[in-house]
Amino acid sequence: MNNNLMDYVKAKAKQNPQKIAFPEAGDKKMLEAMNEVAKNGYGKVIVVGNPSEIKDLVSKNNIDDTNFEYIDITNEEYKQNILNRYLKLPNIIFGEKSLLRRMKDPLYFALMMEAVGDADVTFGGFLNTSGDFILAAQTIVGLKDASDVISSVGIAELPNFKFADGSNMIALADCAVCPNPTAEQLASIAITTCETIKSVTGWEPRCAMLSYSTCGSGSGELVDKVVTALKIANERRPDLAIDGEFQLDSAIIPEVALKKVKRESKVAGKANILIFPDLNAGNIGVKLVQRFGGADAYGPLLQGFRLICSDCSRGAPVSELVGNIIFSVVRAGELKNDEK
Repeated sequence: MNNNLMDYVKAKAKQNPQKIAFPEAGDKKMLEAMNEVAKNGYGKVIVVGNPSEIKDLVSKNNIDDTNFEYIDITNEEYKQNILNRYLKLPNIIFGEKSLLRRMKDPLYFALMMEAVGDADVTFGGFLNTSGDFILAAQTIVGLKDASDVISSVGIAELPNFKFADGSNMIALADCAVCPNPTAEQLASIAITTCETIKSVTGWEPRCAMLSYSTCGSGSGELVDKVVTALKIANERRPDLAIDGEFQLDSAIIPEVALKKVKRESKVAGKANILIFPDLNAGNIGVKLVQRFGGADAYGPLLQGFRLICSDCSRGAPVSELVGNIIFSVVRAGELKNDEK
């Protein structure tokens, strides 16, 4: 596992920079993050909106936009070009008139650009709410095959803890999006998280499905859901190391796993991905890690979409915005590689 994660992903982004559409460039922090990405060659910045308004803000804040590409959403010729190509895609749920109304919004315009291949990533959520961003991405870009839920994953870096492999990092999902997943959705979250983490970090996933029970030590419908989710995940993707149901200590502490898990497991005691059973547990868990463990968190990274659509925290500093953009670039590059 790579402890120097940001150096690793920055290098990967520079090796294969992707086109990032920014429909929320009318904010100083976002512009600073975009400038950082462009000047360091992490990605190709595409500004989607009203160029004159954005350039005024760029000038007022002394932002270097030398490497920005501007897309004017009022350019009728380009708008029609995007629309015509989008309408030829399969499984479109909106008609032409409805799409034209939505294209007045830079977010929908950017997502349609991504859907037809003029962008590789749409990065937003700074001015739009997470709910609005997710709805727009789900309706315009759609879900990837075999995915029935949108979720998120974050990576926690703990300064005072070492896992079995010597790393101080672990992936956590879902802590931000899906409130109460069904067993089928929980299986999808586990599978998608393994794919996301491997594409971004290069780690070989060892994914633990968490519960208040370890291998039948507890019972009840909450345990049953995790057990069913594990079975579904293993049936769908037998190539992935997904195991459970585990209590947290059984998932990450080898000595505890030896006592509680009386069978062979590639995951028990050495998990690098933790799947929480619902959003209550996930949200509480990640905040405990941050507040009591002093963890830094990378993400959340949205997952489950057909393409890379990234929603950021509106309270995030520029450094976190840059980090999330870089993660998105790497994911988009890996997605293209997978499709070859």
